[in-house]
Amino acid sequence: MELEGPTITLSDETGRSLLCYIELSVEVEGKEYALVNPVDYPVDVFGWVETDEDEDEETLVPVEDAELSEIFSTAQAVLAEQNLKLKRTALSLTVEGDLPDVQEDDILVLEVEETGIDKEQEEYQLLATFFHEEQEYSIYTPMDPVLFVVRLTDGEKPQLLSPEEFQAIQPKLQPYFEEHLFEELE
Repeated sequence: MELEGPTITLSDETGRSLLCYIELSVEVEGKEYALVNPVDYPVDVFGWVETDEDEDEETLVPVEDAELSEIFSTAQAVLAEQNLKLKRTALSLTVEGDLPDVQEDDILVLEVEETGIDKEQEEYQLLATFFHEEQEYSIYTPMDPVLFVVRLTDGEKPQLLSPEEFQAIQPKLQPYFEEHLFEELE
């Protein structure tokens, strides 16, 4: 794998790591912050569950960690058929490899509540569907980049911001991030 630019490695409490590109680095109030994007593609695994109202209708439910441990090897095998390698990394499952071309039928649109009132739509690309013990599962990757904000400190590992810390510093970082994203779109 050839990397395209500076990278850092994020770690979680379980010791898993996630290699990320540094998209932007800025200093605010004497501290350095970075906007990072995983090198591999983040993925989510969902199970299909019948709704209470209609047995013919199913809804997607995110798979919890305990269930994920049971189905992980099956999900790996299904993705390997597409030359994709499923990995348990910090913060997210990821796949390494070239994603298939997006087909209109493979796009899932989820509505996510952002501020309690407003709903935002997120689009996901279907990578694979499989069965494990008669339960149907689907693996999706977000179509928009997944970005994390970290604090960089000399000689220390990059640190994800707590929700409170992110809320406090976000208004000061926003202009830098918007300018960067605007430049990317030009």
